[in-house]
Amino acid sequence: MKRKIHALRLLSVAGLGSLLAASSFAQEGGYFYGGLSVGQSRAKIDEERITDRLFSAGLSTTDMSRDERDTAYKLFGGYQFNRHFALEAGYFKLGTFGFRSTTTPAGTLDGEIKLQGVNLDLVGTLPLTERWSAIGRVGAQHAKARDRFSGSGAVSVSDANPSKRDTNYKVGAGLQYAFSPSFLMRAEVERYRINDAVGNDGDVNLVSLSVVFPFGRAPAPAPRLAAAPAYVPPAPAVVPAPAVVAPAAPPPAVIAVAPVRRRVSFSADSLFAFDQSGVRAEGKPALDRLAKDLQGSEFDVITVEGHTDRLGSPDYNQKLSFQRAEAVKAYLVAAGGLPAAKISAVGKSESAPLTQTGDCKGSRPSAQLIACLQPDRRVEVEVSATR
Repeated sequence: MKRKIHALRLLSVAGLGSLLAASSFAQEGGYFYGGLSVGQSRAKIDEERITDRLFSAGLSTTDMSRDERDTAYKLFGGYQFNRHFALEAGYFKLGTFGFRSTTTPAGTLDGEIKLQGVNLDLVGTLPLTERWSAIGRVGAQHAKARDRFSGSGAVSVSDANPSKRDTNYKVGAGLQYAFSPSFLMRAEVERYRINDAVGNDGDVNLVSLSVVFPFGRAPAPAPRLAAAPAYVPPAPAVVPAPAVVAPAAPPPAVIAVAPVRRRVSFSADSLFAFDQSGVRAEGKPALDRLAKDLQGSEFDVITVEGHTDRLGSPDYNQKLSFQRAEAVKAYLVAAGGLPAAKISAVGKSESAPLTQTGDCKGSRPSAQLIACLQPDRRVEVEVSATR
């Protein structure tokens, strides 16, 4: 007997909502990953079609039970080319679905289908926050459908074990959360177009949770507070001695006070967590000392510059450097009482590195390269003021 698997709209999974705590964890490319998915698959047994087939054989259906849900599994691996695209291959097992039909004259018809196969998908990633991303996929899958039919009483079956291999499409969408550079989790809804081995094409829907493990992707470096130079108060302006002309009475002393310019650099690793722009508690004392030392000064201008290393895309680095400069400005105003109107924040991205060409070799993120580029990740504060 034929049975048809209908398309069914599924609700998206919401179980990761409570994890929203922190543009996606710098999803740079050039690494492999692997993972495992577990979820629930669903199909719809075509009761009307089965009843019509029994009727054409001189039988009428008195009762039918259906098993349209099962647990599904996936094993997959892929390569992340860049922040937005990956190629992923996998093996899937969508589960087993079945029915039992009771007939008059007395008899029963039992049917069952098992589905499994392999797939190749193009996966797109759209960063939403530093840890959350939206993902979408489209690809091809080669599935094997194995049917089993058995009859009793008045029901007889001519082909008890048909099977079919067929290639068709699959699509999906979902959300991804990055716990760390080496551990991700996904919630997805996918649709598989399947041939059921008795001449009918239909859809199987799958809602799943996945764990993803990138290989060779650099972990976030531990904060290195010692890298931040100690703040040195600006040296007082040198006052020239008054000129004395003999034998006339000495003129009054004239003190020329030039504006004091000072540039102070803070390591980004001491002020911020990896790829984030909120000022850490460990970095606030250095900013407090700067603000205290500048109290009572007449400011011309204070410029806060954010700098990143060369890893990551220019657009992402520009956004992160500006956000970090804005965060330092906001802290100096709120906690240090400095005038906001005279403080400007600028994002310099990777345009002014302290490391020289050839100092840090390589382009793929690694712990060694990230450590080498540490001097480039900084926030610089330039003050022009008079006492």
